[in-house]
Amino acid sequence: MPDNGCLTGEFFMNGDNACAEGAISAGCRFFAGYPITPATEIAERMSRRLPVVGGTYIQMEDEIASMAAILGASWAGVKAMTSTSGPGFSLMMENIGLGIMLETPCVVVNIQRAGPSTGLPTLVGQQDIMQARWGSHGSYEIIALSPDSPQQMFDLTIKAFNLSEKYRLPVLIMSDEVVGHMSEKVVMPEIRAEDLFYREMPQKGAAGYLPYKTNGSLVPPMAIAGQGHHFHVTGLTHDERGYPVMTSRAQDHLITRLVDKIRLNADDIIMCNDYMMEGAEIVVVAYGITARIAQFAVKQAREQGIKAGCLQLVTLWPFAERRIRQLASQVKAFIVPEINRGQIVYEVERCACGKARTLSVPHSGGDVHKPDVILSAIKECHAD
Repeated sequence: MPDNGCLTGEFFMNGDNACAEGAISAGCRFFAGYPITPATEIAERMSRRLPVVGGTYIQMEDEIASMAAILGASWAGVKAMTSTSGPGFSLMMENIGLGIMLETPCVVVNIQRAGPSTGLPTLVGQQDIMQARWGSHGSYEIIALSPDSPQQMFDLTIKAFNLSEKYRLPVLIMSDEVVGHMSEKVVMPEIRAEDLFYREMPQKGAAGYLPYKTNGSLVPPMAIAGQGHHFHVTGLTHDERGYPVMTSRAQDHLITRLVDKIRLNADDIIMCNDYMMEGAEIVVVAYGITARIAQFAVKQAREQGIKAGCLQLVTLWPFAERRIRQLASQVKAFIVPEINRGQIVYEVERCACGKARTLSVPHSGGDVHKPDVILSAIKECHAD
């Protein structure tokens, strides 16, 4: 273990623990959360590890307070994270919107279980995907990543912190119970300073600092509380000073920038992984644990002479519109298996614009798709 307390080397651990270690390697030094299955292992790991690296762990009274606490910690200059599952994610939504409006870097991990309501607390779901995009009110953009393995949980947690600091907003990790609880080898390299992104900060005590003035960029520098700057932070529509301004002009100026800083940088944010995509005529679009099952089905299809491939959506939001539109002109069909009754499939269908068939393969949750179900869908599209 290096002097900074970050683990390096090869380990056998579950996805929740890998997420916690990724956060520590990314520089996270504050965690506030409330126990909830199947995300509790993240909080438990952070409660043990953060004191070792000079960080702070707090168990809050609920998820509303947890989200508020990490926003405050971020404004105090600390990289901060929380974790939860479906019901807690719902409670966080108002303060996630506040984080968007305040442009506050932080990371929120949702280890999804089957819902709605209490649902199946210990069993898998992928039912919060549209909630991640649209769960808070108002017009905004969000970044959401979806790991398919404990290794990706580690890697994408570091990526999530980098994106949150770079674009100043809460970044979501939309994992699922299977990835959170499955144990595999996780390789943790030594993270160098140049591997991490830290928010741009104004010079200490600089005269005339305006907390929301972008200086030609879409992302303003972020002052740290207590370092000599006078600034106002509010969830109300505000000007470059941070002062409330109740006009449509101020609203348009602010919200357009908050949206554009993500939309105009989509190529920098969006990540996809290809599996057997060369020459594919039928593409399975999947994410999380479902992507790994889809890859097995695609391999079987290839062995039977069907030109199938799998596109793993590593970034769920912003959606990989350009990639889907490009593929729609080249392939026969898209198949979208999800552990929900159909969510991302509608985004794929929208982007396909009728150029390629889009077939949903839904699952209500509690367990994962059987590869044969996805293979049958591939065969159906191949036969058309």
